[in-house]
Amino acid sequence: MSTRERSGCPISLSLELLGDRWTLLIIRDLVFAGKKHFREFLQSDEGISSRTLAERLQTLQDEGILTRSEDPTHGLKAIYRLTEAGIDLLPVLATLGAWGSKYRKADESLARIAREFAADGAPALARMKERLRKEQVRLGGAGGAKSRGAAGITL
Repeated sequence: MSTRERSGCPISLSLELLGDRWTLLIIRDLVFAGKKHFREFLQSDEGISSRTLAERLQTLQDEGILTRSEDPTHGLKAIYRLTEAGIDLLPVLATLGAWGSKYRKADESLARIAREFAADGAPALARMKERLRKEQVRLGGAGGAKSRGAAGITL
């Protein structure tokens, strides 16, 4: 996925990063499903390929939306976490969920969650963002694990 900037329009710039069919679903899984390992993302209902997933995860790291750190409990696993920029996408996900539950044929149980989340408005977003900050944003990685920055450099 290329993030070549075509214009300075903030919507265009955002879509260049987030506008493919997989990126927001990866972020959705981090936020709402608590997924944090590569294999967990592969198990999503939408059926992303391992190659596409690896490319999107790398792009999200490069763009500062998420971080990758070594899993201290398993040497071959990595843990993906949202950065503050990733957490700030929560209102986008909430709005898309509300729109999709209103205008598309969404699964009723998922649509109900989206509607309830939207109905609670700003307070619900603030609570969720605070929870995500506690769960996702880690300085120096998890449990002392080495954290890889945006360029894959060990910090």
